[in-house]
Amino acid sequence: MKNIDVILSNELFRESMSAIGQLEQDREFCRHGMAHLLDVARIACLMAAESDSPPDKEVIYAAALLHDIGRAVQYETGEDHEKAGMRISEQILKDCSFTDDQRQQIISAVGGHRAKEGQHHPRLLELISKADHLSRLCFCCGVRERCYWPDEKKNRTIYY
Repeated sequence: MKNIDVILSNELFRESMSAIGQLEQDREFCRHGMAHLLDVARIACLMAAESDSPPDKEVIYAAALLHDIGRAVQYETGEDHEKAGMRISEQILKDCSFTDDQRQQIISAVGGHRAKEGQHHPRLLELISKADHLSRLCFCCGVRERCYWPDEKKNRTIYY
């Protein structure tokens, strides 16, 4: 997946991921490092494989890798990480050979991945949003009792 290699080697991506890692170093709740991003990508691909017309796997991986890229900005300035992530993603995706439509789908998924369930969403956004949630291992988390997620939102089992 050529575009994924471009993203992973992109200086802005690497700097952003490093900043997130440093800022979350002492975070007791879920973190947003590479393991989380890959979990989201793989779960989204599994869900996509069950659908009639799945998005391109490289597009899914790009959206998953970029969906939390604005976290460092949020921690530093208070701006929503989705908004910051859209700006950062747009810069990173300039180096990729995605079509304009694919690029827009990825940026939209980054910007809307915390959208409310029950609303109509484009397929890629729906996959990333659900996979982001399902990637969390609440059932075995040592700090689940202190977590700010409401109980009904916490994952009690493995779905994928």
